[in-house]
Amino acid sequence: MERRKVDVVVMSDLHLGTFGCHAKEIVNYLKSIQPEILVLNGDIIDGWQFNKRYFPVAHMQVIKEIMSLLSKGSQVIYITGNHDEMLRRYSDIQIGNFQLTDKMVMEINGKMTWIFHGDVFDATTKGSAKIVAKLGGHGYDLLIMINSFINWCLRIMGREKMSFSKKVKNSVKKAVSWIGNFEQTAAELAIEKKYDYVICGHIHQPQKRVIETKDGKVVYLNSGDWIENLTCLEYNNSEWSIYHYDAKQFASTPATEMNKKLPELNVVTDEVQFFNHIEGLAASSLSLSGLLKKMPAGV
Repeated sequence: MERRKVDVVVMSDLHLGTFGCHAKEIVNYLKSIQPEILVLNGDIIDGWQFNKRYFPVAHMQVIKEIMSLLSKGSQVIYITGNHDEMLRRYSDIQIGNFQLTDKMVMEINGKMTWIFHGDVFDATTKGSAKIVAKLGGHGYDLLIMINSFINWCLRIMGREKMSFSKKVKNSVKKAVSWIGNFEQTAAELAIEKKYDYVICGHIHQPQKRVIETKDGKVVYLNSGDWIENLTCLEYNNSEWSIYHYDAKQFASTPATEMNKKLPELNVVTDEVQFFNHIEGLAASSLSLSGLLKKMPAGV
């Protein structure tokens, strides 16, 4: 498959290291694009549920494809989230065309775009509530596993798949209200800062809409996730759009080494060694003098 050129791609909530992660689909997507800038907007590696006994080859292949894009000249910006907050100790480091940060502002065609994960608005990710949130994360992972099995059965019967977690979120008024409040808060802060766009992840709800207040308006965008929605954001032809993964487009993609037996992965024995491995791979792919020193053509 010929790689599709994209100005900017924003992906979030891959949750590598969990059962719900759609690593094969992520790899297929990454192999299909050649972005000038790839923004990984938090919760890429799930440090909350990180376990060296479960980090399949498919998940490591995602890392490999990101490094491949680095070596091909793409600028990669990793913005930390709450599930990969262990990387925040390294924030604001830059290695060639790879940067790790907690938030960023990008100017594209004269428009200011504010990008951050969004957990700063979520009180459940802080303090003692964090323990409950982590337990909830394990329960969510179990729900995804059960959902995957049921969808497999539905597929065998020729019926459409369903998402339990989506149904739960959409049916609980408190959850719907919380998502609305999250989006409104992000928008109001962006308007206050005079930004044209604000991009978040965290809530696993792909979205693009204009939010207006008495002080102004802003375009709010959310990249969604690669657990339920399989979505991200793309900027092309001076326009942001939500990309939805379509399995039919990749039906003819050659089989990869996804199903090989998981080898001994000493590089993932703990989060520090794992990041050092990423750092080493990024350092080997130095191809630009500095991240965002030169903005890509058309951006």
